[in-house]
Amino acid sequence: MAQNATIYKVELSVSDMDRHYYETHKLTVAKHPSETDERLMVRILAFALNAHEHLEMTKGLSTDDEPDIWQKSLSGELEVWVALGLPSEKVMRQSCGKADQVIVYTYGGRTAEMWWDKIQNSTTRFDNLQVINLSERDTGALAKLASRAMKLQVNIQDGDVMVSVDEQIVNITPVTWKRAV
Repeated sequence: MAQNATIYKVELSVSDMDRHYYETHKLTVAKHPSETDERLMVRILAFALNAHEHLEMTKGLSTDDEPDIWQKSLSGELEVWVALGLPSEKVMRQSCGKADQVIVYTYGGRTAEMWWDKIQNSTTRFDNLQVINLSERDTGALAKLASRAMKLQVNIQDGDVMVSVDEQIVNITPVTWKRAV
């Protein structure tokens, strides 16, 4: 019998000084049985980094043809496609054809670095692709904040991110490996 997803209730307050975006989002996030706390928290962080009134979590790991997070226009066009992990060149090519902007958040330390070394040259033709790496230390610290009911405060300034839950604070410095043109 298949395991069910675990439901997380998240109150996410975003203060993004870089984009002048200040809002609180009440999210119900389904954690797939095969998803780790680290990946769950990276997904929530990616949501915060791209927060917008039309941004939404998708079925993620449950489907192959959807990103982890997306933003659609009022008429249904895909504006932003956010993926996590280490997608293949084929998946990135298809994503770049479907959405105006594609953002890939990589994590996993040396594994992510090896993936980027291998795939980097094949991504130069994608003007709408951005690749951002999160260090293993940062995502490991984020994973420790995970709980079924969370009140997260995310402050973003000058590209640096501070995530806090109660008295616990994790500072994150995303590193851009590829910028969209």
